[in-house]
Amino acid sequence: MAVRKQVASKRRQEILQDLLLAGDVSVNDLAEQLGVSATTVRRSLRSLEEQGLLRRRHGGAVPIESSLYEHFRYDADFQERDQLYADEKRRIGLAASEHVKDGDIVALSAGTTTTQIARALKLRKDVTIVTNALNIAMELARSATLRVLLTGGYVSGGWFSVLGPTSLETIADTPIDITFIGVDGIEPKSGLTANHPDEADVNAAMIRQARRKVVVADHSKLGRTADAFVCPLHAIDLIITDSGATEEALAPFRSKKISIQQA
Repeated sequence: MAVRKQVASKRRQEILQDLLLAGDVSVNDLAEQLGVSATTVRRSLRSLEEQGLLRRRHGGAVPIESSLYEHFRYDADFQERDQLYADEKRRIGLAASEHVKDGDIVALSAGTTTTQIARALKLRKDVTIVTNALNIAMELARSATLRVLLTGGYVSGGWFSVLGPTSLETIADTPIDITFIGVDGIEPKSGLTANHPDEADVNAAMIRQARRKVVVADHSKLGRTADAFVCPLHAIDLIITDSGATEEALAPFRSKKISIQQA
């Protein structure tokens, strides 16, 4: 019985990973890929839906979107940011999640790429998520295996950031094993930068508190500099980007001895 439960649990994890990577999955494709019957796949999809991890539809499943996004569904600027490099961000999110161990305290800054990390962590156990992103907290709120610490502060901007002194105090009081930071720009000389000073302050606080610091950035952010300084490049341990990053774009970071992972 224990072995059967382990096999079923592993199957559900593979299904969720495929869903996060592709954006949708079909019963027939999953059955062929996993070497099981369509009935078994449907049973797994039903279990994942009951856990709030996906939404079933005819012939397959799609990710669950937080109802928090409903108010922004017809906001052109929000939709553009949400869909920009969506496939790349899903791959980065899955790759980043592999660096998290059960029992870790994980900080996630606000942003589209860190949201993908949050989705990839939904099946982890005994993980604490520290975030200043309302949407991330909402998406993880139903998880029975994760704890979510939402920083205090005031709400700002179209990406649900919680900012200000209260947010900084919460982070300063929390030991963090690994921080994942989304950036608006990362460049060898300018370091990590954000579009807004208050966002930069929160990101910098998360980096200071963490034993391991990871930047998650699709290839469009490499070599760019935004308005607000977060921290110098040498303050981070790893950059996770996508396979669209050229060697020319990565070379300046490699010359600074920064570890790079492409997803």
